[in-house]
Amino acid sequence: MANRQGSYQQNPPLQSPYAPNGAQNPYGGTPYGGYGPQGTPQQEQSQGYFPQQGQTGANNSGDMGALAGQLGNVGLGGDAGTPYRPNKKKNRHAYHNLDQPTGSVQGFGGPPQSQFGYATPDNAQQLGPGHPYAGQQVTQAMNQFPAPSAPFSPGLQAPSPGFGSQPQPPVTSTGPGVSQGKVDPEQIPSIPRLRDAATQYYLDHVYPTMEQHIPPPAAVPFVAHDQGNSSPKYARLTLNNIPSTAEALAATALPLGLVLQPLASPQEGEQAIPVLDFGEVGPPRCRRCRTYINPFMTFRSGGNKLVCNMCTFPNDVPPEYFAPTDPSGVRVDRAQRPELTAGTVEFMVPKEYWAKEPVGLHWLFLVDVGTEAISRGFLQAFCEGILLALYGEDHGREEDQNEDVPETRQRIPAGSRVGFVAYDRAMYFFNCNAKLDQAQMLVMPDLDDPFVPLGSDGLFVDPYESKSVITDLLRKLPNIFSRTKTPEPALLPALKAAQAALALTGGKIVCSLSSLPTWGPGRLFLRDKNDLHGIETERKLFQTEHADWRSVASKMVGSGIGVDFFLAAAGGGYMDIATIGHVSALSGGETFFYPTFTAPRDIEKLTKDIEHTITRETGYQSLMKVRCSNGLQVSSYHGNFLQHSFGADLELGTVDADKALGVMFSYDGKLDSKLDAHFQCALLYTTASGQRRVRCTNTVASVNENLMEVMRYLDQDAIISMIAKEERPLKDIRNALTEKTIDILAGHRKTASGSHPPGQLVLPENLKEFAMYILGLLKSRAFKGGHEPSDRRTHTMRFIKSASPLELSLFLYPRIIPLHSLPDTSCFPDAETGHLVVPPSIRASFGRIEEGGAYLVDDGQVCLLWLHQHVSPNLLEDLFGPGHTNLADLDSNMSSLPVLETHLNAQVRNLIAYWSAARGSKALTLQLARQGLDGAEYEFARLLVEDRNNEAQSYVDWLVHLHRGIQLELAGHRRKEEGEGIGAGLEGAMAGLSNLIGR
Repeated sequence: MANRQGSYQQNPPLQSPYAPNGAQNPYGGTPYGGYGPQGTPQQEQSQGYFPQQGQTGANNSGDMGALAGQLGNVGLGGDAGTPYRPNKKKNRHAYHNLDQPTGSVQGFGGPPQSQFGYATPDNAQQLGPGHPYAGQQVTQAMNQFPAPSAPFSPGLQAPSPGFGSQPQPPVTSTGPGVSQGKVDPEQIPSIPRLRDAATQYYLDHVYPTMEQHIPPPAAVPFVAHDQGNSSPKYARLTLNNIPSTAEALAATALPLGLVLQPLASPQEGEQAIPVLDFGEVGPPRCRRCRTYINPFMTFRSGGNKLVCNMCTFPNDVPPEYFAPTDPSGVRVDRAQRPELTAGTVEFMVPKEYWAKEPVGLHWLFLVDVGTEAISRGFLQAFCEGILLALYGEDHGREEDQNEDVPETRQRIPAGSRVGFVAYDRAMYFFNCNAKLDQAQMLVMPDLDDPFVPLGSDGLFVDPYESKSVITDLLRKLPNIFSRTKTPEPALLPALKAAQAALALTGGKIVCSLSSLPTWGPGRLFLRDKNDLHGIETERKLFQTEHADWRSVASKMVGSGIGVDFFLAAAGGGYMDIATIGHVSALSGGETFFYPTFTAPRDIEKLTKDIEHTITRETGYQSLMKVRCSNGLQVSSYHGNFLQHSFGADLELGTVDADKALGVMFSYDGKLDSKLDAHFQCALLYTTASGQRRVRCTNTVASVNENLMEVMRYLDQDAIISMIAKEERPLKDIRNALTEKTIDILAGHRKTASGSHPPGQLVLPENLKEFAMYILGLLKSRAFKGGHEPSDRRTHTMRFIKSASPLELSLFLYPRIIPLHSLPDTSCFPDAETGHLVVPPSIRASFGRIEEGGAYLVDDGQVCLLWLHQHVSPNLLEDLFGPGHTNLADLDSNMSSLPVLETHLNAQVRNLIAYWSAARGSKALTLQLARQGLDGAEYEFARLLVEDRNNEAQSYVDWLVHLHRGIQLELAGHRRKEEGEGIGAGLEGAMAGLSNLIGR
């Protein structure tokens, strides 16, 4: 995400409005403690604008208390204590020297946005590289490898084996604030508390991938130290301690799966992924199962035999790769061989791995120039986004138009090419050759059999050699077509022409569309007339019924082409995303959907989304294969890709840093508990700079026959991701998710917590927040009950299938921070460590919202600034500037805060920059949600997922419902609702979502 925002603009120098001794009050008579509604003075307090409410207080004894007395003395507790599981992996197969040299630790423990400068309380000017938050001070804890293994015990947080190196004692099943028959919401599991505690821990600790067995929460920034097991950024196993038999796994009801994000962006301070070249012979591989060399393969016979860790086949070591072994069986050159020490590596591959000659990534911009695009400002914003992505903030300077752009300022890799095609009822190809004074336009009116009228030298050009021509074209494009009145774009013929243009090289298509394409071959029509919702035939709205669209999508993948769509619905109109988005989903691309696009409010978001799409790491012509140990086999893949037959490689036209997919495994034998289980993902792709590589991601897990040990090493985020990506019919999904949740919690109750009283609700130590995440999934637009426009439902379904664990975690449970009660030191770099001091977030419930409050809410897709109708006028002036004392006076179309010389303004801008860098594929821009004034207030209410909304229960009622189901299951009286086959196995009776949405 390093290029998400570029340089962060800072405040002018402040006049130290907050004196440490409180002598100066910048708010003219308002007490230093804060504001009441409409600016009424409050009692003096130690921090903030407003008295803090609804946050965890010091009287709370832990992360979990009890639901004592609920449904007959229901308690909430952790696992029963079990003996500590010895670390088998540390000394088995890998031979890791934990003291070996590593990469720079300058950024260790720091949030991922350390490339930004942050405003400080005393000086809010733009900060250079020397600022402590850009180049963090290395503390003693940050220098240690491996990280200290002392148990993590933050305040108000029960220790979790995910943070320290050893399992911790269970949380007690009773706690304060619980009375008979009543649940204290403070005592139920809290996702914000979990995230905040983990965030604080990983500020000063790295994550050693072989020593710790549970990855950090996906929404938490952390630095991983690769010790041979891949970082959780690239691969997450649902179970880090795998049952030895299929029967044991079935008893837990847990999915055995792997969530892969092979091109995930590394965090500042992490080691770069090694790129290795073995010449024409290619990387060493097992002759039987074709596994690539990795740290868990072993050498025998003095280094002459290489034993595969997947199939145990002894391979002869090629002479050019031979090295002797020491008496312990370790190669003497192991420390100099990254492929034997790193869990994630890349191999340059010879010509036998090539499908076509590798070249730099070719970008083709397919621009809608119809009436809707021009009249709504969408065309101008799209052109501006392209210029921003290619040339950065300085693309508008006249003096730079004819200058050579140095490589250090180039936004896309050297060797990349760009081309431009506009379309409405015809197609317009532009020759942007650098030798021309201005671009030449060639018109293609034939829609039935389109062809490319330009050679590759004319259509695809170096964006920096042709900078002046491209800049001139994109600035003039809205005016060129402003006189035409063509409201009906012909999208499918334009896609066919784009596919023909890229057929020889492969590449990426970035396409804009602002209205339903109702012209020419493949024209679409209004299918969603609100008469099919809630009945069996509603499923037709989520299918791709047009055969030509399916054919184009398959040809895109076969040619190594991916498509990203930017769809702006006019006034919330119908776009048939089920059909159009099928092309991007199958080809490995992405659909950016703006359901109520409004200029100028959404222009900044659109331009930043385009910038991120073009500048993030992207590969094309991709094939993927996942291999696993003997005794296991791949049973299914889940995500956006093309697979011609089961067992075949996955084909992806393009793959980028934000895409993830899931792999499910099943047993074909019994696993040996004395050996580890191994997994390897091999992604063959061409980089944007034109190199053909294989990225190998290696993951290891222990095998155990003790189910209590299995339950102690679960990855909650991976389990949520796998369940969310599983394919299932929409009509059964809500019952299926409910039944699956009960199955998992009841399985834990049966197998790992027999010592607890029967009336207690006992949650696994590392699945305490699992129920809340599932409730968030049930309330998402993909699966919620009631009426939901088919475009939004289909778009959300496809997003979930390709979302990374980070993006999915935020999507299911947003982060919310009150701005009116920010401590004066929050959201500024810490003076000693340089880390940004991030205030604690609050639970997503209206019960935590205070009268007169201001809240920043982010779910990874949209960021809302919610303002209570009685918010303080002084707070409004601090945020928006002098004269803004009334909600009605604020600009409803604003998308970012002005840069002011106020303390609060600098705090909020720093917080937004922090969130922007660890978010996913969507750019962060503000949207106002003023109580009683803006339609976005309904979106704010929808994001309060702990309340009763979105056709689903509140969090407390949901836990009570689950507990009732668990009790019936334990008593043998449970009768599963419709979809019980899904609840029991998530495989069996599932008709694929791939069929539901037309893949």
